[in-house]
Amino acid sequence: MYAVISQPSPSPPPEAQAPSGETENLRNLRQRRRTGSSQDLLSLRRLQIQFADDMQEFTKFPTKTGRRSLSRSISQSSTDSYSSAASYTDSSDDEVSPREKQQTNSKGSSNFCVKNIKQAEFGRREIEIAEQDMSALISLRKRAQGEKPLAGAKIVGCTHITAQTAVLIETLCALGAQCRWSACNIYSTQNEVAAALAEAGVAVFAWKGESEDDFWWCIDRCVNMDGWQANMILDDGGDLTHWVYKKYPNVFKKIRGIVEESVTGVHRLYQLSKAGKLCVPAMNVNDSVTKQKFDNLYCCRESILDGLKRTTDVMFGGKQVVVCGYGEVGKGCCAALKALGAIVYITEIDPICALQACMDGFRVVKLNEVIRQVDVVITCTGNKNVVTREHLDRMKNSCIVCNMGHSNTEIDVTSLRTPELTWERVRSQVDHVIWPDGKRVVLLAEGRLLNLSCSTVPTFVLSITATTQALALIELYNAPEGRYKQDVYLLPKKMDEYVASLHLPSFDAHLTELTDDQAKYLGLNKNGPFKPNYYRY
Repeated sequence: MYAVISQPSPSPPPEAQAPSGETENLRNLRQRRRTGSSQDLLSLRRLQIQFADDMQEFTKFPTKTGRRSLSRSISQSSTDSYSSAASYTDSSDDEVSPREKQQTNSKGSSNFCVKNIKQAEFGRREIEIAEQDMSALISLRKRAQGEKPLAGAKIVGCTHITAQTAVLIETLCALGAQCRWSACNIYSTQNEVAAALAEAGVAVFAWKGESEDDFWWCIDRCVNMDGWQANMILDDGGDLTHWVYKKYPNVFKKIRGIVEESVTGVHRLYQLSKAGKLCVPAMNVNDSVTKQKFDNLYCCRESILDGLKRTTDVMFGGKQVVVCGYGEVGKGCCAALKALGAIVYITEIDPICALQACMDGFRVVKLNEVIRQVDVVITCTGNKNVVTREHLDRMKNSCIVCNMGHSNTEIDVTSLRTPELTWERVRSQVDHVIWPDGKRVVLLAEGRLLNLSCSTVPTFVLSITATTQALALIELYNAPEGRYKQDVYLLPKKMDEYVASLHLPSFDAHLTELTDDQAKYLGLNKNGPFKPNYYRY
């Protein structure tokens, strides 16, 4: 450090007292300074600088009282930083709910509800960056926008609102659709992107940090608008579909098609179908190969580490981790954790998935068998109450608990909201739940989806999913009457292959073409589809 030394006065008063803590050498030098020796003055300045450094070093080690104050200030600053949901431009009115604000875009429209419309410029940059790695979706947009295959389509959507989703929404608009959008997750919305969509004229109702009441209000505002009635649904989790089915049955009956991309939402669709209550055709995008193998497997393989590193700074080498579920999401998570040296355990209900885990070198256990010793618990099942209060009570101190499945029901978070447990927000989306004996569990995103709540996911893999969703909407909207009945369908194999082919140029990949003789031998069309529907990739 540098100490600022004032020039010595020519005639200091003789009664001047030495500062507290001054050494004998320094006092002697002050006395000799009066003789005017330049060498002594130089020595004096060096000692003063050293003394200032010593004092600075001393203040680095606060007293016991000081440490408590420091702890309080750190805790307070963490809370303060969390309270602001804006990514770029925080403002003094952050505590005001967007529902209470009067905002208009540059065209005078107020048909939206976002955190801060002034962030639109930042959001536009994010969308432009995402477009660079979503070349396949942009290619689809350019190829089809002349034909306008979605002209007349009124799409109401409920997905994560990120830069990548924005590219999909703007593609749908370019293909002729009118869109109204809300968020499927209260933490994953990128406020600046929502603002950019609102500025572009999309009726978007979403912001990061919504309450449960806000969440359903936003969905309702998307559906319930005078003079506008949805005829297509794009859903992620089934909440929008459920809301329309329950609250607006007349609207639901007039829907021409539903596209659903999550395990949870697909499960709810099959329940409706089984009960004979699904009165519109629906497309199960989650189980299409291009969604399941790429978004679920490859995306989670990268984003699990991103989410955990950003929130906890944990080192995985040697850590004991239990992953609940060895489907595509679980496989991706385990591959990443194993590569960093973690000791990974698997829980499974399906003997085939369990056998796959064994063959991949993982131990398959029951959660109760390892819950006391593991350092990290990750749920990837799409089920409910996978991690119960009993499990949480038995966890070791500082165990990290998070969810990579879509549904927020996998971890029984409700059971933790009791008077004997203390919740301490230590970082955005990171809570310490403290037991009476001092044990604490590190809970991420309050049990919601880790990668989209606490980090981001790779743009390229979302391009694959978004292209799949766009094609599914085009297929359902343009299908001749009678092609699809009131049931749940998989994306046609030919479309799956088309989505994959659109992404191959990014890798400069060149497909081999079958000869006529080869195609005849295999009994295939030279242009595909190349695998039967029952083929497992």
